[in-house]
Amino acid sequence: MDKNMNNFDVIIIGGGLGGLTAGAKLAKEGKKVCLIEQHSIPGGCATTFKRKDFIMEVGLHEMDGLDKNDPKTEIFNDLEVFQNIEFLKIPDFYRFTNERRDIVIPDNKEEAIRVLIEKFPKEEKGIQKFFQKISGIQKEINQLPTEKWKLLLLLPVFPILSPNLVMNTFKTLGKFLDDIIGDEDLKLVLQANLQYYHDDPYSMSLIYFSAAQGSYFNGGGHFIKGGSQKLSDYLAKIITDNQGEVVLGNTVEKILMKEGRAVGVEYQKTFGKSKEPVQVFAENIIANTALPNVVSLLPKENQKPLQQKIQHLEKACSLISVYIGFKKEIKQLGNKHYSTFVCDESVKTQKDLFKNHKGSFEKRNFVFVDYSQIDSGLAPKGKSFGVICSADYLSDWEKLSKEQYKKKKEEVAQIFFKRLEKLIPGIMNEIEYYEVGTPKTIQRYTLNPNGTPYGFAQIPKQSGMFRIPNKSPIKNLYFASAWTNPGGGFTGAILSGWFCAKDILMIK
Repeated sequence: MDKNMNNFDVIIIGGGLGGLTAGAKLAKEGKKVCLIEQHSIPGGCATTFKRKDFIMEVGLHEMDGLDKNDPKTEIFNDLEVFQNIEFLKIPDFYRFTNERRDIVIPDNKEEAIRVLIEKFPKEEKGIQKFFQKISGIQKEINQLPTEKWKLLLLLPVFPILSPNLVMNTFKTLGKFLDDIIGDEDLKLVLQANLQYYHDDPYSMSLIYFSAAQGSYFNGGGHFIKGGSQKLSDYLAKIITDNQGEVVLGNTVEKILMKEGRAVGVEYQKTFGKSKEPVQVFAENIIANTALPNVVSLLPKENQKPLQQKIQHLEKACSLISVYIGFKKEIKQLGNKHYSTFVCDESVKTQKDLFKNHKGSFEKRNFVFVDYSQIDSGLAPKGKSFGVICSADYLSDWEKLSKEQYKKKKEEVAQIFFKRLEKLIPGIMNEIEYYEVGTPKTIQRYTLNPNGTPYGFAQIPKQSGMFRIPNKSPIKNLYFASAWTNPGGGFTGAILSGWFCAKDILMIK
């Protein structure tokens, strides 16, 4: 195809944080960008929706890091995010509670060590080893400039560069904790927020856990005032302010190929299909959609290289969220904590966690996030917003009829409300509005297979050097999402988009 026939320099399929970050950077550097998103708003899981007086935050509980060594800081400085978005510091990392322990973990490493040694004096050596290990891993990762993070894909070649990373490539979080700590409650406390990454400590990559958890302990947690939609909208605005286009409510149905190269896409309106699909062309295509979806977008004769790379990869778990608008600020009921992780009494050891995540909702571990602890901007004065969240799976929901699905959502909501009432007496009387988001909801609005917001599971054989790189096996096609390097979560998606943009900008 003649280069002059290109409508754009870069076309981005999908408007999640990976695609938005890549698009913003490329547009800022003078590339003409077209981002096409099937939903009516940009952001993927970084979105909000309005119900009554409340702005319902879809995905962001807290964003890790943002300290001087956090690679997101470099990215946000470059894109002037800090000048346009207000980040609120979360007061503590989290509260953990079960029938035996009730502990608040600070987001400062030294203070967290002090608190944990005070509560578990016999485990002082193990606590020190835990923080030494996760800090060492996180430090080695952060010492790599963002444009060189893809060296993580080649770690065995650079053992001197990253000894901690190489030595722990195949280690799991569960095995690591068993090696250094005897007290099972302490093991549960240290991984209270496991559901933010994965569902089983014995298959959770120690490196991935350390990178994320270490970032919280070094930089703390932050919430975007007004909700994560603010960040997504700002990144989209960078694209449009630099002569790019953000096409919402349209779904890409084909990646167009010529002579083995990706040259464009074909798209139609998501609802009320137009008679004639639209074709646009570009020098480079970025897929900010699930990699299994990318396979189906390619012509059959071009699917094999990518299909072979991903067909045996394990997908991550999903989440269920109950979004709640309250008549008053929940802190007025005596709750003092932003994130409270409730561990059921049936969970005695970390070996019980995976079974618990698959079990009944009456006993399934959950987190309650009380946004009234900060000036979140999600509710009018005197009211507040909160969310109950737990690990979940599409298989529990996908075969239900419409009526069965509606009934089960209501049953699950009531189960969680009763359990929350035990934690914060009187809270059920303050519920004004609520809505349940299941893995089926996530799949509907993001098109992610299995309804997972995390992409491929962060297990050792799928992390680091085993992660799918941002450059695809197909010429001119790139990946930027939770499904590719470096992994899931807000941070992973943002970094993925940044790496992708850097790769394209290096093309001569």
